[in-house]
Amino acid sequence: MNPLRWVFYSYEYLLISMENLAMIIVAFITGVLGPISVMFIKYLLDKRKKKPDMVMDTLRVSELITHRIDHIRDEFNADRVWISQFHNGGNFYPTGRSMAKFSIMYETVSLNAGSVQSNFKNIPVNLFSRSINELLHNDVIEISDFKDETIATFGLKYIAEESGCKSAYLFAIKSIEDKFIGILAVDYTKKKTKLDMESINHLQNHASSIGGVLMTYLNQ
Repeated sequence: MNPLRWVFYSYEYLLISMENLAMIIVAFITGVLGPISVMFIKYLLDKRKKKPDMVMDTLRVSELITHRIDHIRDEFNADRVWISQFHNGGNFYPTGRSMAKFSIMYETVSLNAGSVQSNFKNIPVNLFSRSINELLHNDVIEISDFKDETIATFGLKYIAEESGCKSAYLFAIKSIEDKFIGILAVDYTKKKTKLDMESINHLQNHASSIGGVLMTYLNQ
């Protein structure tokens, strides 16, 4: 064979071999190293991602809510402002179905006003079905004077007597999906107080805003 032709064929074979090798390398990188690289990068990103801290989140939300109800108490000259939330609490026998209960989770009181928070922990919803049902459907309960027999108190009169409450305004706290998740209450213990419609509307806005904060926390 002509030496030049032999060199030409050898060079051509080498090029083909190198091309095949390159294809093999690309296939290897794409098929094996590619997914591994993606997994490694995802691992690094997940590692750097801030993980939820239940305690820190709870304290942060508590601070936000406490600041809000302190503001409400000052703005409306109230003696006590509290927020209750609905939650599970035990199961019915024998079906195992969860019981619906509520607890006062946040409270602020003025000087010489009594606290009611410790008295309302894990309370079955059915014990206050009249008032809770009213809030579920109409969003607001206005009781400017518990001693006025013409004003509906929805079964709350005896609680008012025990806690020394003369006037109370309760507002449903609902999620953006209109789920009833809690109650905002504004109590007056020193003197009976009648709020005007502007104040009622303003407090409803506060209840909606609080609902947004609570749902953000609950969905984390």
